[in-house]
Amino acid sequence: MAKTKPGKVYRVAKKRLFTRKEYMKGVPNPKITIFDMGDIINPDKFEISLSLHTKEEVQITHNALEAARITANKYMTKIAGRSGFYLKFRVFPHVVLRENKLATGAGADRVSDGMRGSFGKNVGLAAHVKKNQKVVTINVNRNNYWAAVKALRKAGMKIPGPFSISIDRGRELLNL
Repeated sequence: MAKTKPGKVYRVAKKRLFTRKEYMKGVPNPKITIFDMGDIINPDKFEISLSLHTKEEVQITHNALEAARITANKYMTKIAGRSGFYLKFRVFPHVVLRENKLATGAGADRVSDGMRGSFGKNVGLAAHVKKNQKVVTINVNRNNYWAAVKALRKAGMKIPGPFSISIDRGRELLNL
């Protein structure tokens, strides 16, 4: 099985974004399928809301989104319990990533087509995120504030590009 390329290869959108799946064959399913975690029945009962923003325009692969989701959810479940937080991912991977694979090695010139038919094969999906767009939001109570900050920081390490954490609601309840 072919090894997946690192996320830095797809971080910048250099060409036109392809999102119309009905025109392409063999588009893979996204790895991330769950976007709401924690107490999804009553998410507004929490006092404080924090968000993870990107500082640049980037593309986040579906593998990176799933890794960030697992990391943040596991940490918050361990610290606050299953009903002590509400975690929401705000981006969806719509962009189809393509790769024109070229053969290398002995006899590659006989096998490879070069740039003939160079549209490429679909290898994955990515979310196109604009500058200062929210990627993840966590709602918590006052006593789990620092755990939520750490969970967002851990999730931010999984996504490409620089990020920042902001308080959307409940700043007046904190003694910062």
